[in-house]
Amino acid sequence: MDRSVNFSREYDDWHQRIFDAAPEHADEQSPWYQLVLEYLAPVEGKRVLEIACGRGGFARLLASRGAIMFGADFSETALRIAQGKVPGNGERSGGLALAQADAQQLPYADESFDIVISCETIEHVPDPGLALKEMARVCRAGGRLYLTTPNYVNVMGLYQIYTRLRGRRATSGSDQPFDRPFLFPQVHRMVRRAGWKIMRWDGTVHQFPFPGREPVRMFFLERSRALRHWIGIFALHQFVMARKKAA
Repeated sequence: MDRSVNFSREYDDWHQRIFDAAPEHADEQSPWYQLVLEYLAPVEGKRVLEIACGRGGFARLLASRGAIMFGADFSETALRIAQGKVPGNGERSGGLALAQADAQQLPYADESFDIVISCETIEHVPDPGLALKEMARVCRAGGRLYLTTPNYVNVMGLYQIYTRLRGRRATSGSDQPFDRPFLFPQVHRMVRRAGWKIMRWDGTVHQFPFPGREPVRMFFLERSRALRHWIGIFALHQFVMARKKAA
């Protein structure tokens, strides 16, 4: 059986578990989305694609701000949940069109979008370089990419290495069916090779582990954008804003 079919089913199960555990959870409140919003230009009248839109919270938020919004996700279950939260019926409802799609083979024409958003996604894709090239293909020349992904060059990453060396098990950063760690320079290199020019980079969530307790987040480190930028390499989530290069 095609492994992609298994991934799709596994992600269907994962999204259903997450939704059942907290059906009222506002996905758009996640720290990576809040960081994207800090840098995101006005979206009114813009064609915006969110890749791996999940249960649709952030896509609905941008649609409410006037974006011509498209959301794509690998999971049919995630899209069904997202559609159930959108007023009205039909393929496009409330300014939001949803489609089941693989980030490595997007079902959109070249240069279809002004803005592409991908949060906490490429670490779950078998070929992230191909996914980033697909994002560039469907974005117009000069269009923007807003990308986030977990960063493992931080205290939490070192703590996980330490616990493994001690023969213990640290709390996993993800329980998703497919996950891989990326270092800060790796992501920047992949973005550039895919045809994007990096304009800004940043990071969010600085936290410290304590054995037997939940990690403690150091909010005071994130209040200054200038400080956050320079210590972003140590944040739990890294952010890149890039522009598509002209052909």
